[in-house]
Amino acid sequence: MTVGIGLAGLGRMGRVHARSLRGGCTEAHLACVYDADPAAAQAAAAEFGVPWAASFAELLDRCDAVAIATPTAAHAELTVQAAESGKPVFCEKPLSLVRESAVAAVEACAAAGVALQVGFHRRFDPDWVAAAARIHAGELGQVQLFRTSLRDMDPPDPAFLAGSGGFFADMTVHDLDAARWLCGEVASVTAHGAAIDPAFAEYDDIDTAVVVLRFVSGALGVIDNSRSARYGYECSTEVMGTLATARIDAPHPRGLEWRSRGGAVRGFARDFEERFPFAYVAELDAFARCVRDGTPPRVTGHDALVASDLAAAATESWRTGRTVSLEVPA
Repeated sequence: MTVGIGLAGLGRMGRVHARSLRGGCTEAHLACVYDADPAAAQAAAAEFGVPWAASFAELLDRCDAVAIATPTAAHAELTVQAAESGKPVFCEKPLSLVRESAVAAVEACAAAGVALQVGFHRRFDPDWVAAAARIHAGELGQVQLFRTSLRDMDPPDPAFLAGSGGFFADMTVHDLDAARWLCGEVASVTAHGAAIDPAFAEYDDIDTAVVVLRFVSGALGVIDNSRSARYGYECSTEVMGTLATARIDAPHPRGLEWRSRGGAVRGFARDFEERFPFAYVAELDAFARCVRDGTPPRVTGHDALVASDLAAAATESWRTGRTVSLEVPA
């Protein structure tokens, strides 16, 4: 039997998850939809052929577990409400832009004994999963250098920036989570950022950044990010070790290469939806297995808290011009 997941929030990410649950997942199905805008909920219900709920409480009554893809400000509150109703939670990152609220959400799920999985989709992409397995098995040897690039093709709507939490919390947090996952705990963060497009400076934000990491192991890491690379969407990673190097390049979305005299052309992915379709399906199927079989989530509330702490450290470093050291659990 597949797990019936109720989906809260029908913006861009909500619709990504709705399509995965309706057409891609094998372990889960879309049971019901809810949005703060009833018209959006009704429209999505008609499109996907499922019931819609007039309230989040009603959504919880209609499902086995819940996926939260609402605006960030509602994540923690809805997570707590779901936990108190005994429903396992899949929540998009971040749990909250306020650390105390994020901690409260994690603690509520722990107290209720329900699973909490956070949406760091890279941990479910086949390329990253394969690389992580071989790194953790020791085939890479001792990690020496971590390098990753995350670049959007086009900048977001400026209106989005006001509630995004800032560049590092919204964008770099994915790379910071990948760094911990692949290479271990981070000891210090040094970040440099720039608003190449003045529109970002108007929101006290940036569109380009370089972050240098020092891991507890002594390895080094470099992250580069851009809100507007223009040529396409790129998400690539390299981990260099003493025995081997793992490299994940940005794959082309199609197999066609057009060759003509003196050159060849292949298209780039335009955005994260085109780059990570398998990952978005896999993370929901993995969550469904947590619900059905009681297996622990692959991305926990603790992982989300640490990634957010690293993003906050990067923000502090960018603003102060100083390296920020982190407390690492013994």
